[in-house]
Amino acid sequence: MAERQEQAAPDALLTRIGQIVMLHHGGDREEARDRLLGLWAELGEDGDPLHRCTLAHYLADTQDDPTDELAWDLRALSAADELGDGRDAGESGETKDSGDIGNVGQEGAIAIRAFYPSLHLNLAADYVKLDRPDAARTHIRRARSACSVLADDGYGNGVRAAIGRLELRLGDGGVGGGESWGPPRQRP
Repeated sequence: MAERQEQAAPDALLTRIGQIVMLHHGGDREEARDRLLGLWAELGEDGDPLHRCTLAHYLADTQDDPTDELAWDLRALSAADELGDGRDAGESGETKDSGDIGNVGQEGAIAIRAFYPSLHLNLAADYVKLDRPDAARTHIRRARSACSVLADDGYGNGVRAAIGRLELRLGDGGVGGGESWGPPRQRP
């Protein structure tokens, strides 16, 4: 019974991350970055992979340097891969059965699978900023192949549209331009 109540209780760390993200969206990027880094220090490199994925995903948005943004997005993908035993939907076209994803539970497994299109899209956008079109194309293909798990809602449609815009941009051979090509961010 206590285990069931624990699973139903909101995740306090994800709630804290969400509050900081609202601060960032309100325009205080530096304060948001400092608070997210504080949470990262609290969580540690060996913390829960779902928390590390989410935190690194949002920390990437607060970076001033594209190389730092890429590093955080790579950390987010690595943590997501830990939950999926290293096999993400963008590489194989399949997702792991939620029963195979450790102790994250079914809701966490679904959230991580739905996160892959965004994770790969962000990496593609990072590589565009760093003028690495081949790496960008690799990740945009992975983002597109992982889209089947997205709902037909505002978030899913927004991610698919952002993927389409970046695909067009990369198809023209042009990279850079200073525009933001990333998707809307979602808390898993």
